[in-house]
Amino acid sequence: MSAKHIFDKYLRKDKLPHIWCAGCGNGTVMNALLHAIENSGLEQDKIVVVSGIGCSSRANGYMNFCGMHTNHGRALAYASGVKMFNPELKVIVVTGDGDCMSIGGNHFIHACRRNIDITTVVFNNSNYGMTGGQYSPTTPSEAKTKTSIYGNMEPTFDICSIAAASGATYVARSTAYHVKMLTTQLEKALKHKGLSVVEAMCDCPTLYGRINNLGDGLAMFMDNKERAVTIKQAETMSPKDLQGKIVIGEFVNRTDIPEYTERYDQLIDKVRQAGANGGM
Repeated sequence: MSAKHIFDKYLRKDKLPHIWCAGCGNGTVMNALLHAIENSGLEQDKIVVVSGIGCSSRANGYMNFCGMHTNHGRALAYASGVKMFNPELKVIVVTGDGDCMSIGGNHFIHACRRNIDITTVVFNNSNYGMTGGQYSPTTPSEAKTKTSIYGNMEPTFDICSIAAASGATYVARSTAYHVKMLTTQLEKALKHKGLSVVEAMCDCPTLYGRINNLGDGLAMFMDNKERAVTIKQAETMSPKDLQGKIVIGEFVNRTDIPEYTERYDQLIDKVRQAGANGGM
């Protein structure tokens, strides 16, 4: 009898092999997420994974949890509904830079504002990989894509800065290369009570990498290593020196902000008490 891998219970083997291109970083990010779930000791049947549309969202189909594959950009809206219906569930959103920060941008900032207990994992590969390689809100300025063949003229969203400014109480970033750091961040995010955002920088060699002459998956993987600097290192660098760098680490970790579903329960109790006392 062959030995079972620790993730046999977490993967839907009937859905494998996956559709991701050779060298894609999405599998590495999913692997880190599964390690984090295992390390967190969460009950498998109390986890719900919600995804939108895109290469990253396909991870939901390969993981053996209760799940919802929703409309483009709407994962956090559906996830909020799941969490409000049953706050005891651990709700995880897997989404991409295009899915989350473009059509889903409004849902993202308001989920952060509410501080609802959802773990949001953003697979950031700097383009719309599944639909042909168009530029996304996180495509670097001057980078080429199928819809910016002469270079992207638009400035770039900083996902972690937006999350922090909008009220998320746990915010972190790592890369597919820094997998141990990424796993630790995901584990902390899963244990956090409130809206947590972990941005995972991952490569797309087939579309983004090819059109920008960045080499194969391994070359892009190593590029993440070379461009990454820690928050502490970034504090000593000038804006010019930080251009093109990936700042990794933990940006926000707050426990003093009430979680949304708990506040909602308190509101229900307040309304009931008011009714018992004859109104407001």
